Amino acid sequence: MTMVVGVKLPTVLRPFAGGVERVEVQPAEDTVGAVFMALEADHPALRRRLTDEQGSLRRHVNVFLVNDNIRDLDGLDTKLSDGDELLILPSVAGG
Repeated sequence: MTMVVGVKLPTVLRPFAGGVERVEVQPAEDTVGAVFMALEADHPALRRRLTDEQGSLRRHVNVFLVNDNIRDLDGLDTKLSDGDELLILPSVAGG
Protein backbone atom coordinates (compact mmCIF):
# COMPACT_ATOMS: atom_id res chain seq x y z
CA MET A 1 0.00 0.00 0.00
CA THR A 2 1.28 3.44 -0.90
CA MET A 3 1.20 6.10 1.79
CA VAL A 4 0.51 9.75 0.94
CA VAL A 5 1.35 12.61 3.30
CA GLY A 6 0.50 16.27 2.73
CA VAL A 7 2.98 19.02 3.54
CA LYS A 8 1.80 22.62 3.93
CA LEU A 9 4.51 25.13 3.13
CA PRO A 10 4.85 28.68 4.46
CA THR A 11 4.91 31.52 1.94
CA VAL A 12 8.69 31.89 2.26
CA LEU A 13 9.31 28.29 1.08
CA ARG A 14 6.74 28.11 -1.71
CA PRO A 15 9.07 29.49 -4.43
CA PHE A 16 11.32 26.46 -3.85
CA ALA A 17 8.41 24.08 -4.46
CA GLY A 18 6.97 25.53 -7.63
CA GLY A 19 4.95 28.19 -5.83
CA VAL A 20 2.44 25.80 -4.29
CA GLU A 21 1.01 26.03 -0.78
CA ARG A 22 0.67 22.27 -0.30
CA VAL A 23 2.44 19.27 -1.74
CA GLU A 24 1.73 15.58 -1.40
CA VAL A 25 4.57 13.09 -1.15
CA GLN A 26 4.79 9.33 -1.05
CA PRO A 27 7.51 8.56 1.51
CA ALA A 28 9.39 5.26 1.42
CA GLU A 29 8.77 4.84 5.17
CA ASP A 30 6.20 6.06 7.69
CA THR A 31 8.35 8.76 9.34
CA VAL A 32 8.69 12.52 9.09
CA GLY A 33 12.31 12.02 7.99
CA ALA A 34 11.16 9.88 5.04
CA VAL A 35 8.63 12.57 4.11
CA PHE A 36 11.44 15.14 4.10
CA MET A 37 13.59 12.87 1.92
CA ALA A 38 10.73 12.49 -0.57
CA LEU A 39 9.96 16.22 -0.44
CA GLU A 40 13.60 17.11 -1.05
CA ALA A 41 13.86 14.59 -3.90
CA ASP A 42 10.89 16.25 -5.62
CA HIS A 43 12.02 19.79 -4.73
CA PRO A 44 15.84 19.80 -4.24
CA ALA A 45 15.94 23.54 -3.51
CA LEU A 46 14.11 22.88 -0.22
CA ARG A 47 16.86 20.65 1.17
CA ARG A 48 19.20 23.29 2.57
CA ARG A 49 16.30 25.32 3.91
CA LEU A 50 14.86 22.45 5.95
CA THR A 51 17.75 20.22 6.99
CA ASP A 52 21.45 20.72 7.67
CA GLU A 53 24.40 18.84 6.19
CA GLN A 54 23.87 15.97 8.66
CA GLY A 55 20.22 15.63 7.71
CA SER A 56 18.96 17.13 10.98
CA LEU A 57 16.08 19.56 11.09
CA ARG A 58 17.37 23.14 11.12
CA ARG A 59 16.88 24.99 14.41
CA HIS A 60 14.66 27.68 12.89
CA VAL A 61 12.30 25.19 11.22
CA ASN A 62 9.28 23.92 13.15
CA VAL A 63 7.20 21.03 11.87
CA PHE A 64 3.76 20.27 13.25
CA LEU A 65 1.73 17.08 13.06
CA VAL A 66 -1.80 18.17 13.97
CA ASN A 67 -1.08 20.41 17.00
CA ASP A 68 2.21 18.81 18.08
CA ASN A 69 5.66 20.07 17.22
CA ILE A 70 7.61 17.00 16.08
CA ARG A 71 10.46 18.13 18.39
CA ASP A 72 8.10 17.22 21.27
CA LEU A 73 7.41 13.82 19.69
CA ASP A 74 10.17 11.72 18.08
CA GLY A 75 11.60 14.39 15.79
CA LEU A 76 12.33 13.12 12.29
CA ASP A 77 11.55 9.59 13.54
CA THR A 78 7.95 10.57 14.35
CA LYS A 79 5.62 7.94 12.87
CA LEU A 80 2.96 8.98 10.39
CA SER A 81 -0.20 7.46 8.95
CA ASP A 82 -1.58 7.61 5.44
CA GLY A 83 -3.34 10.93 4.94
CA ASP A 84 -1.49 12.79 7.69
CA GLU A 85 -0.55 16.40 7.05
CA LEU A 86 2.55 18.22 8.22
CA LEU A 87 2.77 21.98 8.61
CA ILE A 88 6.19 23.59 8.23
CA LEU A 89 6.62 26.92 10.02
CA PRO A 90 9.87 28.86 10.21
CA SER A 91 10.61 30.47 13.57
CA VAL A 92 9.98 34.18 13.66
CA ALA A 93 12.91 36.25 14.90
CA GLY A 94 12.65 39.72 16.26
CA GLY A 95 12.12 41.60 19.41
